[in-house]
Order: sequence, then C-alpha cells, then structure tokens
Amino acid sequence: MSTHKVDRRQRIGDVAEIMLDYVEHKTTYQAQTTARVRTASYTDPDQWKAEMELIFRRVPLMLGFTAEMPHPGDFKAMEAMGLPVLISRDKSGQVRAFLNVCSHRGAPVAAEGRGNCARFTCKYHGWTYAQDGKLIGLSEAATFGDVDKAGLALRALPCEERGGMIFVCLTPNAPMDLDHYFQGFLEDFEAVDFANWAYLGSRVIEGANWKIAFDGYLEGYHFASLHPNTIEPRTPSNRTFYEGFGPSMRIGFPQHRIAEALKDIPRDQWGDQENNGFDFVRILFPNVSAFLAPEITQVAQLFPGPTPDKNRTVLHYLRRDPIRDDADRESAEGMMNFFRDVTYQEDYVIGMEIQKGLESGAHDNLTFGRNERGNQYFHEWLNWYLQDDPTLPEPVM
Repeated sequence: MSTHKVDRRQRIGDVAEIMLDYVEHKTTYQAQTTARVRTASYTDPDQWKAEMELIFRRVPLMLGFTAEMPHPGDFKAMEAMGLPVLISRDKSGQVRAFLNVCSHRGAPVAAEGRGNCARFTCKYHGWTYAQDGKLIGLSEAATFGDVDKAGLALRALPCEERGGMIFVCLTPNAPMDLDHYFQGFLEDFEAVDFANWAYLGSRVIEGANWKIAFDGYLEGYHFASLHPNTIEPRTPSNRTFYEGFGPSMRIGFPQHRIAEALKDIPRDQWGDQENNGFDFVRILFPNVSAFLAPEITQVAQLFPGPTPDKNRTVLHYLRRDPIRDDADRESAEGMMNFFRDVTYQEDYVIGMEIQKGLESGAHDNLTFGRNERGNQYFHEWLNWYLQDDPTLPEPVM
C-alpha cells in the first residue's frame, strides 16, 4: 500500500473523528464569514452563456462510466451542452471521444444511446468510421471523387478514463490534465474499485437553473425541514464537513448513530468505515454529485439548459455487484425510482419555486451562511472561471 493511500485512510479517519464531535456537540464546519451571491447569477442569460463557454466547454466533464461501456466495441452517444458526443472503446480497450458528426454532410454516425459495434455508419449516405474515428469507407466511392480519408476522420475530443469514469473536454485540442484538476481526488474512486462496479441504469429529471439545483447537493442545512422522512432519519441536519480538491469537494455527513457505529472499532480503522456511521457526497466540479453507498450509488449529472431557467439532470445508478436475476432487477428498479422520486419531489420541485422567487426581483442577493461553506466554495470557483482571476479561491481544510 502506497504512502499516499495510507494518508487517505488516515485523513478519512480524522474527518470521522471531527464529525463525531459535530454530532456530540451539535456544531458543524464554519466558514470565516457569510457570503452573498447575486440573485441575477441564477437568472441572467449573459452569465448563463458565459458559464457554457468558460466552464462547461473548457473543464473536464464526467460524461460516462467504465461500467457503462466495459468491452471493446462498446459506445455511448449522447448530447452534452448542446453538442452531439460519441464515446467509443476501440478494439485495444482505449476509450475515445468525438463529436458525433459525419465529415461528409454533418449527420450523426451513431444513434443516441449505448451499444456495441465494429464501426459507425452514417445513416444519411453510408459513410463508415472505425472505432478510433478514422474514415474507412465511402458508399459508391468510385462515383464520389478523390478525398483525403485521413483528413476526414471524426473530430476528436480530449478524453481520459480514470477511477471508473470517462472525462471529456468539449473543445477539440484543448489541454486536459486530470491530475492537476482533481488534486488527488480521483483516488477516492480508485480505492473502492469503482471501475469494476455494475451499471444499473439511469433516470432523467428536469428542474430550475443548474446552480439552484446544484446548491442543494452542497449542504445539509435543509435536511430537517425539507427531508424529515427520507434523509433526516439517517443524517442529522446542519452537521457537515468540507474538504476541497481544486474546485471539487468531498462533503462529509455524519449519521445520527456515528458514536454507536464507531465505539467498538479501533481508531486506526475509522478510515475504512465509510457508510458505517458517516457518509460522503463527492462533488466533481462543475456538475456532478456522487453518493457512494453499498446498497446503490446515485451519481447526479447536471446539464444546464436549454434555457437559463432550466436544467436536465441524469441520475445514474451503480453498485458493486451485477444484477443476479429478475427479482433482483425488479428490486433495483424500485430503488432507482425511489431515489429519483425523492430527488425530484423534495429537491427539484422547491428549486423551481426558488427560480420563480429569484425572477420576481424580491431580493438582490442570496446569503450563504458560515455553515454553508460548500456553497460558498462552489460559487467562488464559478466566479474564478468566469473572471479569469489569477487569485485562486481560499481552500477548504
């Protein structure tokens, strides 16, 4: 075991001890001060457009899971930020990403969804591309005329597979350095062997401005009032710990039973007790929230738009073990529907009410408390990308 991994276990154990203290003394992580965010940040079309160009088109976006496409020939075609994206695992096992656009006349070369194939064929005129994006065939080539096949490949996007996730930058030829961007955070996913988990399926929900929706994933201050029968029985309200990894975060949530769960476990083993007395929500900036749990994992992937007042969220579900039989599948489908319904009915519905409230002009600013450091941190990084300010936000812990 590397020193780095020992440090990670030690760190999680230290965080567990802090969260135990939070529950016993009814306190939480405290920022240095409160912070204000303009309500226009959630309604202004110009800021929304800037977020698309300066953040979503430039940073690494988690667009897929290893478990979605584990085999050579597997592919996933999707829309991301209004762009048609094709992710393909070639015959050598390498994952690649492209704009899903034929170089002939611009039609898609793969239908939206997942599948497995040896080549991609445009349905408009039958041009054919290999798994690595190279143009390999023209229908009735003798009548078409001379073309430079090498120069007519699918337009590649920067792509890298790490920790069981597939990251893509939506700008061709843009630099992408995951180690610099995530500051060691992906080791959390590598440590639980996330690449070998089973992909169960997904659900789609729609809501308000993407930041209104995302703000709800960043704090536990609302658990008692908004989730009294679903989350609060497990997790006390307003007992939260924050750690920053570049613009991403690991948010710690103790359970009510943390003292009982850890009392007979040696202190040096607390770093192995995630989901036994405490949980983490892992935030991948700018738009992913992952709650890794043994029964079922929910990974929320928020996409802004199609207008500033809306978002489309894909809720992905994974677990360590594959589906065993029809009864197990039925049970898993029920759990996915339950988590989808809770997320939509309890979080996204009030988010749409918040959108109306902000658009009313009732207040010029929103205030994030000292206990809502995760929201503060998110908006600080958001503004940093929008302003291209060389001064980085103040780190959390």
